[in-house]
Amino acid sequence: MKPKENISVDEIDKFNCLASDWWDRGGKMKSLHDINPLRLAYIMKQTKLKGKRVLDVGCGGGILTESIARQGAVTFGIDASEQMVKAAEAHARQSGLTITYLTARVERLSSFFDTGFDVILCMELLEHVPDYTSIIKACAEILNPGGIIIFATINRNHLSFILAIVCAEYILGLLPKGMHDYAALIKPDELIRACAEQKLALSGKTGFSYNPFFQQYYFCKNTLVNYMASFTPS
Repeated sequence: MKPKENISVDEIDKFNCLASDWWDRGGKMKSLHDINPLRLAYIMKQTKLKGKRVLDVGCGGGILTESIARQGAVTFGIDASEQMVKAAEAHARQSGLTITYLTARVERLSSFFDTGFDVILCMELLEHVPDYTSIIKACAEILNPGGIIIFATINRNHLSFILAIVCAEYILGLLPKGMHDYAALIKPDELIRACAEQKLALSGKTGFSYNPFFQQYYFCKNTLVNYMASFTPS
């Protein structure tokens, strides 16, 4: 029996519709552009990037991927959406950046590469797949010894529902409506436990939030809504 694909057709269709707008800094994906410097700053605080083999899992149109490449990393990006990958490839060419993009699932990446990765990034993907533990397992399997995996996702509680879904999508319009399913959000202890099962230990964690008055994202100590967490082999 053919194994079930760990993808949601509805989610792929949702992101396919956003591909043409991905690099419009004032468009539907404005929030990704605004938060990108914050993500990059956290990543660079956790690990050096120059000369490292870095994989961006669920890279979308390549906003973070290009920032990683500009730091001198040997950069790869994968996404299940072919339209997203095409958008990422086109923009990388325009930017004069060398990035290897693939339309692929991380669970099957070993069939494309014989060498693992020093840094694996997985930003806002776990809450968009049927089984996020499958993504974690696949990332752990292709991580080089001494490497690091960094996830970004959204906590699941009443506050995150109000701020990340109701406010962000329906009131402030920071994201397209229907972008997130509350039931698919992931609590930090759930993420940490799933990583521990793959012999990955928590090495860093931060929350980040949004100030609607100054229209800025910022780091915060609590992880009640958006958060990033880094893991290394235990």
